[in-house]
Amino acid sequence: MDDTIDRTLDAVGPRLKQLRVRRDVTLADLAAETGISTSTLSRLEAGLRRPTLEQLLPLARAHGVTLDELVDAPPTGDPRINLRPIPGGDGSTVLPLTRRAGGIQAYKFVLPRGDDDAVPELRTHEGYDWAYVLDGTLRLVLGEHDLLLGPGEAAEFDTRTPHWFGATSAGPVEFLSLIGRQGERAHLRAAPRRDG
Repeated sequence: MDDTIDRTLDAVGPRLKQLRVRRDVTLADLAAETGISTSTLSRLEAGLRRPTLEQLLPLARAHGVTLDELVDAPPTGDPRINLRPIPGGDGSTVLPLTRRAGGIQAYKFVLPRGDDDAVPELRTHEGYDWAYVLDGTLRLVLGEHDLLLGPGEAAEFDTRTPHWFGATSAGPVEFLSLIGRQGERAHLRAAPRRDG
């Protein structure tokens, strides 16, 4: 058990540096934000000093991550409560919202700013998809249709139709995606209209 703890703590330094560099923050800026001296932050990032809980808490807050993410702790407990984002190589992030076998699977996608001139690579697979835009503009290429969906707009389609999702050059986009088996459809329920 001590070896696992040692390995976990040894990996914190490089992760701290990666988070700081990704945010484009200097050591001096981070020191002002966290109250931890610049020299201590430098030693933590270089792995010359092991972090304490008193240091990890303000660092996690400053970087906008949980303590588990900061130390890359192994998942524990119910995975439906502690769902971890899946980073993509293109700067995208996928957050699984369900973990049950079978049935409709829910995901939140965060896609970085896109290139309007890029030629999308359309894909097909078995299933049915519903997409709902939370923020930004989602570009959905669906067969011969090239659609732009804004916040509050949704699309539903058979995934055997060639399709592609992306953000526009206007900025990143966040959307929810529900993916079901072939032939599975969302069940919509509406309240009866009351005359009067």
